[in-house]
Amino acid sequence: MNETMVCAVGNVATQPVYRELASGPSARFRLAVTARYWDREKGTWADGHTNFFTVWANRQLATNVSASLSVGEPVIVQGRLKVREDVRDGQNRTSADIDAVAIGHDLTRGTAAFRRANRLETATTSPRPEPNWETPPTPTAPPDSVAADTQRAAAEPALAT
Repeated sequence: MNETMVCAVGNVATQPVYRELASGPSARFRLAVTARYWDREKGTWADGHTNFFTVWANRQLATNVSASLSVGEPVIVQGRLKVREDVRDGQNRTSADIDAVAIGHDLTRGTAAFRRANRLETATTSPRPEPNWETPPTPTAPPDSVAADTQRAAAEPALAT
């Protein structure tokens, strides 16, 4: 499929809103992405234009977003860009949404402590056995053709010269 995948680095602008839908959990929040540039005249960093995106998360990602994110936190969002145009109150409006695939804290601006989410185990699910990653032992006996040659040589009488 031809989808526009984006990676946006910004700050959480609104508290995530969590909802249980018929299709599963869903969460949304607004992401503020502000460009920064070096102003040579002033000799300082300056803020450029701020873009706002509505970020949508589904299923387990939605649950984790609602438990992990707060307003003002720096995040990195990867997902599919969806640009919508609609008419509200007689005015044309354009909005940009991101259907998130992955969301995480931006560790260039702070630290985070990762906690694995608890998944409910069902009765039909059994834990998978750990695969055996060890290399099988190499054989110590000579190959069959070498062993056959050795046996044949021992059985033949020595030629006298």
